[in-house]
Amino acid sequence: MLPLDLAHVASLLDAALAEDIGSGDLTSQAICPPDAIARGRFVAREAGVLAGGPLLAALFEKIDLAVRVALCKEDGDALAAGDVVATIEGPAASVLPGERTALNFLQRLSGVATLTRRFVERAAPHGAKVLDTRKTTPGWRHLEKYAVAAGGGQNHRMGLYDQVMIKDNHLLIAETRWP
Repeated sequence: MLPLDLAHVASLLDAALAEDIGSGDLTSQAICPPDAIARGRFVAREAGVLAGGPLLAALFEKIDLAVRVALCKEDGDALAAGDVVATIEGPAASVLPGERTALNFLQRLSGVATLTRRFVERAAPHGAKVLDTRKTTPGWRHLEKYAVAAGGGQNHRMGLYDQVMIKDNHLLIAETRWP
């Protein structure tokens, strides 16, 4: 499986947190006592395949090193509705601001892994393999290709730099007679 390079996606995590938290979580700052501790669980609402679990700790470390995340499942694991994916504990004013961003990453990547697993299972009896493409969300390529691998698919190529693939447009240019 494609390794999840947390350093490679650190700037994406930073951007996601900056987009949502901005200069601070006004509600948590106004309501949470400074000594309040939040304890929670990330729970699967439906069956699927987990992808993005290691992002949880990396994301919350960017908010507050006092937040502790413990994974209960590994990326690539099949999930049933109600399965606990991870637990979290830390200062409430640090846990609450990162909750939605963490869920956004988990939901998107687990959705990609789940859909990939469905295709892999349907293709297997025919000896076919499921490969991904470069048609990814800008900035999310590493994560989306990681999720494909977590779902049992295979990565084709990361970019134009690592494999040759001649397409119709290349042939059209090559066949054109230039003046």
